[in-house]
Amino acid sequence: MTLNSARSAVRAGVLTAALAALLCTAATTESVASAELPSARPAAVQADVPAGVTAGVAVFDRRTGTFTEQLNASAQFRSASVVKLLIALDVLWNRSPDALSAADRARIDTMLRGSDDAAASTFWSNNGSGAIVDRMVARLGLTDTARPPSTHPGYWGYTALSARDTVKIYRHLLDSAPAATRDYVLGDLRQSTRCATDGYDQHFGIAGSFNRPWAVKQGWSGFSSGGCTAPAAAAAKTDEAAEAAGAAGEPEGTAARTSTGADAVDLSRPALHTTGLVGEGDRAIVAVFTLHPGGTSYGKAYTDIGRLTRSLNVPGASRPAGTWVGTWGSGVRVRTQATTTSGAITTLPAGVEVLVGCQKRGQQVSQPPYVNDWWAQLPQYGGYMTNIYLSVPENQVPGVPVC
Repeated sequence: MTLNSARSAVRAGVLTAALAALLCTAATTESVASAELPSARPAAVQADVPAGVTAGVAVFDRRTGTFTEQLNASAQFRSASVVKLLIALDVLWNRSPDALSAADRARIDTMLRGSDDAAASTFWSNNGSGAIVDRMVARLGLTDTARPPSTHPGYWGYTALSARDTVKIYRHLLDSAPAATRDYVLGDLRQSTRCATDGYDQHFGIAGSFNRPWAVKQGWSGFSSGGCTAPAAAAAKTDEAAEAAGAAGEPEGTAARTSTGADAVDLSRPALHTTGLVGEGDRAIVAVFTLHPGGTSYGKAYTDIGRLTRSLNVPGASRPAGTWVGTWGSGVRVRTQATTTSGAITTLPAGVEVLVGCQKRGQQVSQPPYVNDWWAQLPQYGGYMTNIYLSVPENQVPGVPVC
């Protein structure tokens, strides 16, 4: 396991601060909540946007036909992989899923479940590239969506998209699309894999904040490592959009900006987006788009979008029980049992915040100068991690029950 080289030297000095933060943050412990009606809280914005983050948010309650959250809802962001929704719908327009070739059906499945870039690039190239976006804008009446800039025509991830247009896309799927198309696309989104095919953990935001049922399509761009291990995962990519274009020569971090419509779309800062449906009967549509300061790690952005999503008024949402705790180190494994010899389920993005359900004694782990035989059960991963890599000052996490 590769550790954060700086952490060992400074860990002792920050333990007290970590405990203070843990004890003083009232939002760290969340229990399962009953479904909320929009009237339960004012319709004003509740979104708690972390410092340094730029966000566009829309939450739509299908039961009442109203928005419970809107924050910069019309602001344009580069879509990253959220545009795969439009790519899939374009393929299926006036065509039943049953009419797809076996190859195209497999591409849509892996594109929507595992956010596969190669599948998206094949459809993008074969079906007219930016014309796909133009067609879907006209078909769905989208107002903030535009094809990638002329300087980056092959970069499907640079499609401009807003939170409110994303709500329109999901409303079309739920209310207007043929039943076969609706069931097929949403069936794939309900089977979102934790590890995307490029090695990124994609169960952030909606997937980490709410219990099932949910259906999600996520997006990320501008990060160097996703910290997730899956049998079929390729090496982690630096940028979904660059991979999609096959343009490895495009300098990562180039301060490229372009204007589509009235707004400038930032193509430089790391982007992380969570979109989808939440609750029984797909009651709520949630779209959260975020940009993060340059150099932000994936684990930090993952944590920030999780905190933002958990702050939202999402009608019908059920929230998982447990305590959110920060981690340190890189390559930290989640295992099937509380031992280092048990099977590894996945690795965590470096420095990510995790939900701890309970803790128990297991195999003793030594990372000088620390020794710990307590292990945390992570219900969202279905496994355990050693407490030695939790950002708490004691071997046990304060306030977390014993398994």
